[in-house]
Amino acid sequence: MRAAILIIGNEILSGRTQDVNIKFIAERLALRGIPLAEVRIVRDEEKAVIDAVRSLSESCDYVFSTGGIGPTHDDITADCMAKAFNTKLEINAEAKSRLVNYYVTKNRELNEGGLRMARIPIGAALIDNPVSGAPGFRIKNVFVMAGVPNIMQGMFLGIEPTLAQGKPLLSNTITGAVRESEIAIEMEGIQKQHPDVEIGSYPAMGGTAPSVSLVLRSVDEKKLEAATQKIVKMVKNFDADAVVTYQRPPG
Repeated sequence: MRAAILIIGNEILSGRTQDVNIKFIAERLALRGIPLAEVRIVRDEEKAVIDAVRSLSESCDYVFSTGGIGPTHDDITADCMAKAFNTKLEINAEAKSRLVNYYVTKNRELNEGGLRMARIPIGAALIDNPVSGAPGFRIKNVFVMAGVPNIMQGMFLGIEPTLAQGKPLLSNTITGAVRESEIAIEMEGIQKQHPDVEIGSYPAMGGTAPSVSLVLRSVDEKKLEAATQKIVKMVKNFDADAVVTYQRPPG
């Protein structure tokens, strides 16, 4: 299985806003055993969004889109999704009802701007928004969610049980006082011996002594453990006090 994240918004590319949704979605997908294959960030430009949606939808099982479904002129995601899948937008009756009910709780009336958030592509299914009322939607294999982190998280947790359940990604980390250059060649050999285990090297910079964390990931615990033992032996040749930590999904 493959999943992708599509982030839509000029504010991310300008550097004004730092995205935090990638980390949340990636971690939740890992728990379900769904590998994240790609993250793509595009501007609020119709062609860019449409091209990205079509490309990712064809190459991945799931696409998670964030941003651009608010009430303002630059919130063009719903329009682009409709065009990407050759359908039209409509004022969705259920979406409008949810917005009206939410606005009542805030002692406000649903105005023309707010009503824009009820425009949903024909044939799409709504995604519940437990935070601010305005729903997201699913069209084909694309889940369209808000960009505001707490709203996106509420939406994602709602759809999460509907996603396929694969083998959870397991992770072991070995941290020791060693330079990357000292272990690079041997580590490359271990990686070739264990192609089903992803091995990443992450040095710590700025400390008084060299340090590196070697992270091993796999859905197969036996293969992961075999590669881990070789990495541990390698690192302990330089640092007998190297530490191994294990990350496993809850339960």
